[in-house]
Amino acid sequence: MDRNFARALALVLKSEGGWSDNPADRGGATMKGVTLANFRRYVKADATKDDLRHITDAQVATVYRRFYWDAAAGAELPGGVDYAVFDFAVNSGPGRAAKYLQAAVGTAQDGRIGPPTLKAVGARPPGAVIDDLCDARLAFLRRLPTWPVFGKGWSDRIRSVRSQALLMLAPPSPGPRPSHQRSRRSPAVRCRCLPAGRSAPSNACDSGVRCFKS
Repeated sequence: MDRNFARALALVLKSEGGWSDNPADRGGATMKGVTLANFRRYVKADATKDDLRHITDAQVATVYRRFYWDAAAGAELPGGVDYAVFDFAVNSGPGRAAKYLQAAVGTAQDGRIGPPTLKAVGARPPGAVIDDLCDARLAFLRRLPTWPVFGKGWSDRIRSVRSQALLMLAPPSPGPRPSHQRSRRSPAVRCRCLPAGRSAPSNACDSGVRCFKS
């Protein structure tokens, strides 16, 4: 759902943090999860690392929407599933996130979330899609040689993604209550032990004496 973009982006940015230039990270230098390559592609072609360090919030949103959210069909996926796929795309690439979503719903794994994939996603309970996708994502990351370095952070991130994505599921709309379940007001009754003019909502007064209708 496109209306979830701002909420999903805020959650992703909490996981991505600020500046990072870890030699063990093959993505290279990043700021708020934006790589220098993507910053140059979508914002400023000749950007330097210093430019990246001073990226604005609007520029961050532009990169995330164009490179990740749109590529992951965020506007077309059910609420909750959109965030789970989006975060996977940010962490491991849009193509991989799409293929793992397709594997979770049993469609051809071509890395593009089109009508067949969207139809298959819609045919399954969104909570089940989220759980299967998060399980598969964690299994993939465990196989990476960098797991000993980043494994704890990845595990914590996926645990949070699963929890937040499930919270995004739209609750079912309550239907009309059957007539036999609708509340009925008890007839007003007058208790023999109460002064005239006072009524009680049930057929027993505080003293336990049986009350009778007026």
